[in-house]
Amino acid sequence: MKKHQVCLGGAGEARSLDPQSSFHQPTTPGTTVFRAYRVELDPTKKQVATFLRYAGTARFIWNWALAQRIETYKNTKKSPTYFDQTKAAVCLKKNGFPWLAEISSAVVERSLKNLDLAFKAFFRRVKAGEKPGFPKFHSRNRGVGGFTLRKSISVKPNAIKLPCIGWVRLKEKGYIPTRNIKIKTATVTEHAGRWFVSVACEREIVVPINTGQPIGVDLGINHLAVTSDGQVFEAPRPLKKLLKKLKHLSRQHSRKQKGGQNRKKAARRLAKVHYRIACVRANTLHEITTALAKNHSLVAVEDLNVRGMMKNHNLAQAISDVGFAEFRRQLEYKCGWYGSRLVVVGRFFPSSKTCSGCGYVKEKLALSERVFQCEHCSLEIDRDLNAARNILVAGMLPETLNACGVGSRKSPTKKQERLRTSNAAG
Repeated sequence: MKKHQVCLGGAGEARSLDPQSSFHQPTTPGTTVFRAYRVELDPTKKQVATFLRYAGTARFIWNWALAQRIETYKNTKKSPTYFDQTKAAVCLKKNGFPWLAEISSAVVERSLKNLDLAFKAFFRRVKAGEKPGFPKFHSRNRGVGGFTLRKSISVKPNAIKLPCIGWVRLKEKGYIPTRNIKIKTATVTEHAGRWFVSVACEREIVVPINTGQPIGVDLGINHLAVTSDGQVFEAPRPLKKLLKKLKHLSRQHSRKQKGGQNRKKAARRLAKVHYRIACVRANTLHEITTALAKNHSLVAVEDLNVRGMMKNHNLAQAISDVGFAEFRRQLEYKCGWYGSRLVVVGRFFPSSKTCSGCGYVKEKLALSERVFQCEHCSLEIDRDLNAARNILVAGMLPETLNACGVGSRKSPTKKQERLRTSNAAG
């Protein structure tokens, strides 16, 4: 990975950086990127029936292939490959499953490919000593699911043409570009009774020259994000606001008789609340990450240990309600779109314990202390704002790397220690 090249003489110079200054980053005109556009569909009843049939086929192929792999491994201690199962799936049309001929072959191929990827991920986790997560059989009771199509996909401002299905209306018109794109696949999925299509395409974009002010971002629970220039982005906490209703609907669902129509109705009501929570969270994250990537030439964030933080059962629900991992994921690709650079500071950097004024590092800082008070220079500042300013300083250091976090600065405390010693001597 390429190191972040910023000409700074040291931490002292970085700390005295003019807040109004910015730097130019060269662009790469004509960069080819892969983007996905997700839009809600407005299908007819006949098209919904076709969607259900295609989704059922994808689910059937997955379960059939998974059962075949398990049985073959029990008998021969070997597992069939993706190509072996693709050939076997062709024979299914002639051996008891003629209705498969009415379904697009792309649905079958993609379902087999997804299973193959699931097994590769399973073996990778086994070798790494992580929780394996063996692939499971798919059930309609857990959701309708979806399917993927390829080739012969066309888009108009108000409709999309899917192979073997035809033109399907879109609820949001003009969102999917119709020119200068090369459509690869279209994935149709169902969520809470609504049908969506995600169009994966290849297109050429011109990355702009971003001359915005560099900024540091501190993520938290009280506030979703606090930036080094004093901006505060509040967390919507949709799960906390709808938790009472969620529990009520969940109890209603569990008390209905399994297999009955009332249980299905209760499941649909419960799914709508879950969908509402996901939409509110996603909308907030998209708005904040777009604003940061679009208006700043450099965005510095911390490499948070979310998995370790989730082990604190007092904070686990609040942490999961914010979406730290999704926040960073969105920043990674949006910074590439808008010509900015994402810098990830090592997780061991004491951003909250370090004074942003003089560099003094506290030995202990309780989570309840929301105001940072420096014992050396008597600075009093909001805890999150102080951390955001320190993250920006660490992100501007030349040895701090880019978004992947590989080789990122894990021990900037040495430089902070030198600053503290020099300040104490002065």
